[in-house]
Amino acid sequence: MEQSEGTAVASKKQERTAFLLLTAVIFPLMAVLIVAGYGFLVWMWQLLFSGPPTGP
Repeated sequence: MEQSEGTAVASKKQERTAFLLLTAVIFPLMAVLIVAGYGFLVWMWQLLFSGPPTGP
């Protein structure tokens, strides 16, 4: 069973839309959330367990 030309064009459009959504929205958002989450984790660790960083 082969795809009709209209279905192939719709599929390519969906693929392009998914690619743009991933590269322009999802990946940057995930990067910001990961960095912010790590910063929050370090902040809470210092607040609750190790205290503020000290100099030499």
